[in-house]
Amino acid sequence: MIYTLTFNPAVDYIITSDKIIEGQVNRTNSERICFGGKGINVSLVLKELGVKSTALGFVGGFTGMAIEQYLNSGGIACDFVKIEANTRINVKINDTDINASGPDIPNEKLQELYQKLESIKKGDFLVISGSVPKSLPQNIYETILEHLKNKGIDFVVDAEKDLLVNTLKYQPLLIKPNHYELGDIFGVEINDFDTAIIYAKKLQDMGAQNVMVTLGDKGAVLVCKNGESYTQNAPKGEVISTVGSGDSAIAAYLSMLCCDQPYEYRLKVAVATGSATAFSDGLAKREKIYEILGEIL
Repeated sequence: MIYTLTFNPAVDYIITSDKIIEGQVNRTNSERICFGGKGINVSLVLKELGVKSTALGFVGGFTGMAIEQYLNSGGIACDFVKIEANTRINVKINDTDINASGPDIPNEKLQELYQKLESIKKGDFLVISGSVPKSLPQNIYETILEHLKNKGIDFVVDAEKDLLVNTLKYQPLLIKPNHYELGDIFGVEINDFDTAIIYAKKLQDMGAQNVMVTLGDKGAVLVCKNGESYTQNAPKGEVISTVGSGDSAIAAYLSMLCCDQPYEYRLKVAVATGSATAFSDGLAKREKIYEILGEIL
């Protein structure tokens, strides 16, 4: 079983407007609502690829209820910890994102999460990704991996800077920084495959088993635990939104583990799936994924 853990899920209210004038009433051209968070996005794309998962994390209030109902209606299992405060709402206006910091998580609710994590067993996968609410310890990723390290669970981590680096000693099966995040860790600029591979290998030396680095419209690289490295150019297409593209790539990689596909093919499916999300109004759908995969095989 694959479990995805989202500490800070969100309802995204996405609007477009011809212009925004501060201090005045503004009108929108369009509005839509998306339910997500990085781990939840992974679960949603896994479902498109025919793979079951269970979504973990914290939800509360009418917004949290809406997220859980949406996932349940799509056939995704949920085992959230319920809190009193509302799950956050992020507002996205044209090209501007206004992300809320998230609700307070009481300590007793954190302990409840730890109890749920006990049900994860040997051979399962746990995906930990996304931001951490301010009320939680900022070493929460590390604490959870320490708590589960002897259970035979494979970890997948998608986070920035110290959140990611501090998990490497637990030898996560896969980490997926983008090229900006990888550059931030080492204080360098990364714009090409060769440089991405060099620094991905440094993360591997620090403990990661496999490192996938996404480079936007250039594609992605995969540095594998068997010592091999692979690259894949991104397909051509009109980018509508890159939100969720990295999460989609992780979901695709995990879906390939279930049928033990070769590393090079895993990367191709990951790039196709991430691109399908970038070329869509929302997360990738199965038909779009396989259409793009056919183009790059």
